[in-house]
Formats: sequence, C-alpha cells, structure tokens
Amino acid sequence: MKLSLGFSPCPNDTFIFDALVNHKIDTRGYEFEVHLEDVQTLNQWAKEEKLDVSKISYGVLPSVRNEYAVLNSGSALGQGVGPLLISNNKIADDEVNESVIAIPGKDTTAHLLFSLAYPEAKKKVFLRYDEIENFVLENKGLGVIIHENRFTYEAKGLTKLVDLGDYWEKETKAPIPLGGIVIRRSFSADLQSGLDALIKKSIAFAFANYPNLGNFITSNAQEMSEDVMRKHIDLYVNDFSLDLGTIGKKAIEKLLSVNATSVPEIPAQSTFVN
Repeated sequence: MKLSLGFSPCPNDTFIFDALVNHKIDTRGYEFEVHLEDVQTLNQWAKEEKLDVSKISYGVLPSVRNEYAVLNSGSALGQGVGPLLISNNKIADDEVNESVIAIPGKDTTAHLLFSLAYPEAKKKVFLRYDEIENFVLENKGLGVIIHENRFTYEAKGLTKLVDLGDYWEKETKAPIPLGGIVIRRSFSADLQSGLDALIKKSIAFAFANYPNLGNFITSNAQEMSEDVMRKHIDLYVNDFSLDLGTIGKKAIEKLLSVNATSVPEIPAQSTFVN
C-alpha cells in the first residue's frame, strides 16, 4: 500500500523518517510518496486534506482534528524548545506591540505562542521560517524564529528578546507542543497503529546509529553545518518523539484548550490514535 507522507526537510524530521522512507527497516509492505515542505505549507495541505500522513504544527490541530488523528510517535515537544522573538537591536518589551513582526506561518505553533504572549501585537507579516533572519537583519521589524535559526541568529548579530517557550512553560507548567504527525481518521485502526509503530521503529533505528548522519539528512539540510544539524536533532527529537505518553498528550490538550476555534468539537479522547 502506498501512502502520501509529508514532513519538513529539517534535520529532526529527516532523522525521524529516514529509516522508514528509505527502507532501512521493514516497512511491512508500505511504500511512501514523500513530500518535503515547510511546515506552514504542510499545515495548509492538512486543512485541504491533501496528504494521508503529515507533520503539522500543533497550532493548526483544532482546524484539522475532525479529519486527522495524532500519532503517538514523531512529535516535537519538550522544554526549552520554543520559538524565539528576535531583533536587530535591544528594545523595551512594551515596544513589541507597536513593531512589525515576521511570523513563520499563520497556522504555526510559533504564531499561537507569540499571540498568547503579545495579544495586542497586530502588525504581523507571515513569511517562510528561513526568510525571517534576513527580514530582521534588513531592519524591517522583529522576527519569531524556529528550527535551526535558534542556532544561527547570534552569529549574525541578532538579539533574543523573549523565549516564547519560557512564557508557555511558566504559564502552563507543561512541555511545549510544537508539532506532530497526523493520519487520516478514515484509515482503519490497524493501519493507524501499525504506522505509528513503524515511525517509532524508524526513530529507534536513527538513535541506534547516532551521531552518524545519513545522506538523507545532510542532503536536505539546506547548507547547514553538521554541528548545527546535531544540535537541531538533540533539541527537537527526544522521548516525546518516541511516544507522547500521558504528559505529552496533556500538553497538547492544553494547547487545544487555549486555541479553541469554531471547528466542531470531537471527543477529547479521539485526538490521538489508540
């Protein structure tokens, strides 16, 4: 059976899926039509129900949870992993609301966390995550950065104003749910749980061979150094990636509770694949 599968070219995602999509493990007869896209594109595709299985931002989950269920494996959650608000120079916190802020996609968790921290900030522009550093360097405004830019902004002379993950952790006492893997609800329970187990097996294979980085990871890392790739993997791939567990699921439900939309509710216990 062939499934369409979308995830980002970032090292944490390619690390997770390398063994699965390149048949380094037994995929139990599954083949994958792989789509590598930035997370905001994947969020939009999930709203359009384009893919069978996809990485999404948890910020968009309320809009797609009627069509997709969250897998227990493959997520990016944790402490100290949140997006950062950066500037080309130090400014006072009360100046943020009047500034232009570049956000890495309207449906991203980064946008949600920024909106919770700065509900009065309205001058937002939405860019691809990898365009935001240059936006800030060109003095066009502030920026919310994610992914590998956490490890590169300081070398470019940019300044961290706020760690939006710290804000979330202090307010909720929960790990930060950034993104996860969803699968069509229309698929059978056996298919859903079977793919969940395969992703977990793929992650275990990657960890067993770490810190070696396969060609699939390095070739998609957009001119990133191997040191930054490993920092990226070390930050975003952890025990929650192997299995959300009770703590991870509660963190996601907390995010859902503060990001209610007009989308019809479904029973809370149905958010996740059993």
